Amino acid sequence: MKNISKEDYLSVIFKNQNSNGEIKSNIIAGKLSVSNAAVTDMLKKLSKDGYIIYERYKGIKLTVDGENYARNMVRRHRIWEVFLNQIVGMPWEKVHEEANKLEHSSSDDLINRLETMLDYPEYDPHGDPIPTKEGKIPKLKKHRPLSELKEGESGKVIRVNDFDEKFLGYISELGIKLQEKISVKQKRAFDKSMEVVVKGKLWNISNKLAQNVFIEVK
Repeated sequence: MKNISKEDYLSVIFKNQNSNGEIKSNIIAGKLSVSNAAVTDMLKKLSKDGYIIYERYKGIKLTVDGENYARNMVRRHRIWEVFLNQIVGMPWEKVHEEANKLEHSSSDDLINRLETMLDYPEYDPHGDPIPTKEGKIPKLKKHRPLSELKEGESGKVIRVNDFDEKFLGYISELGIKLQEKISVKQKRAFDKSMEVVVKGKLWNISNKLAQNVFIEVK
């Protein structure tokens, strides 16, 4: 059984809430790979502790306290990812799990010192924005999923989803990384798979992969 902390739940809610600041419980379950029953139990605890507004069969929303707590956890996590990638030299597919362990045991003072040492990074190794200690979140450049590009279109990778180590390892093998140019050679109507060019090489990629790579829109 996975040991998922309240911090993990709050971080998932914070990162995946919609434009109205809400999220459905089934999305939380999917992101954390836990049962709906486990999510319901934790949501009740988080509601009792004042971190979320929760009513069954309705969207879940963070309270002000919950928003601040979750934002700080996301900040810790992403600063650790930068440190592990840039200073320790860990590949981007490995830093997520390690940062997950370190974020829980770090003081705010340590995180602030790491941020200073790293020269105040605005984005983590996967392109996600890092909240400042004042709570401000750097704005991402306009982007869209690679899956939405048409044949003949191209652009630079600005962000990738970091949900899975195998996914990150695989796209690394294809040469896909931040700021790398990708060109769409062919799109297949029957399964929405693509032929793309990365560093002069032609690759066949699935629609699922393309949905999790984001291209800067000029």
